[in-house]
Amino acid sequence: MLRLLAQSRKMREIAEEMGISVKTIETYRSRIMTKLEIDNPPGLVRFAIRSGLIPPEN
Repeated sequence: MLRLLAQSRKMREIAEEMGISVKTIETYRSRIMTKLEIDNPPGLVRFAIRSGLIPPEN
């Protein structure tokens, strides 16, 4: 899910792909950001790049 979020996929698309509700995706994103002490979505993308979940764009 984090990889999909970091790829700028829409919440609805992620929910459909994973077979869960949009609200569940929002909850998961919030929990991930809290655990990683990230306070904004761009920070989540930077984390995904540093962790190798998505390749950096040139």
